[in-house]
Amino acid sequence: MIVGFGTINVDLVTVVARFPVPGETVKGRDYQLFAGGKGANQVLAAARAGARAVLVGAVGRDGFAEPALANLKAAGVDCSRVRTSTSPTGLYMIAIGPGGENLMIGANAANDTARAAWLDGLFGPGVTFVTQNSLGTVEVEAAIAMARAAGARIVYNAAPAEPVAEATFAAADWIVVNEHEARRYGELTDLPGEPEAFCRAAAARFGRNVVATLGAQGIVGVVDGRALAAAPPAVTVVDTTGAGDAFCGSLAAALDRGETSETALRQAVAAGSLACRESGAQTSFRDLAEIRALAAGIVLRPL
Repeated sequence: MIVGFGTINVDLVTVVARFPVPGETVKGRDYQLFAGGKGANQVLAAARAGARAVLVGAVGRDGFAEPALANLKAAGVDCSRVRTSTSPTGLYMIAIGPGGENLMIGANAANDTARAAWLDGLFGPGVTFVTQNSLGTVEVEAAIAMARAAGARIVYNAAPAEPVAEATFAAADWIVVNEHEARRYGELTDLPGEPEAFCRAAAARFGRNVVATLGAQGIVGVVDGRALAAAPPAVTVVDTTGAGDAFCGSLAAALDRGETSETALRQAVAAGSLACRESGAQTSFRDLAEIRALAAGIVLRPL
């Protein structure tokens, strides 16, 4: 079973010809409202990839709460541990540039009321725990410590990059960052910031699997002691929003159903690539059959 702990948001998305500079207004033709949030996204991606999943987090008492949870409920995710806060539901404003890249501004709102204590009773040896830094490191570090003590498998998307205790990295079975987060951790710690070097150094120090996603360049990482890389399959990129969440959710789902590390990694790369083909995050997450079909052609090469 997948247990997820993280943000639950709605995303307001518009496409722009270019990103604004400070003080400038750049107009989009239209906008769309999507469900989002790294916690919700990763759990939904895991559910779409065939996992049984429960999400722990918070929404507000407002009109955004229902659409924020609708896709999760439709996919069979257990949302009974999602609590209602007096703060509004989290909101992100996302601009999509001409190459599919994104610029985000977010308000955590109700997400800031989520507490690790809400996870009590959910962890055990048959659980894969998925979390990120989107709720802030205090609650996430406490949640990871709880999961480790109970014997759960932990997939830790250390994003956004924040000062994190070394014990938190050491507790996770998998550490996932993108190239920008790797560089930021190079500034926050004595680990190198170049993605491949970060993965090698972090894996050596913490004895864990460490992967850096590189967008159009694929992934690099150290998995089961082997340094590996993979190029992404060719897809038409429309919107990269949620690709990293699709990667993490699919990785967790594959590990949870007992796939090997390398098979899980190939499926994660496939899921992240498939998520780039449509606008929005949750609307772009694909099912296990499509993920497996694309993953079959992905080659992991040694570094």
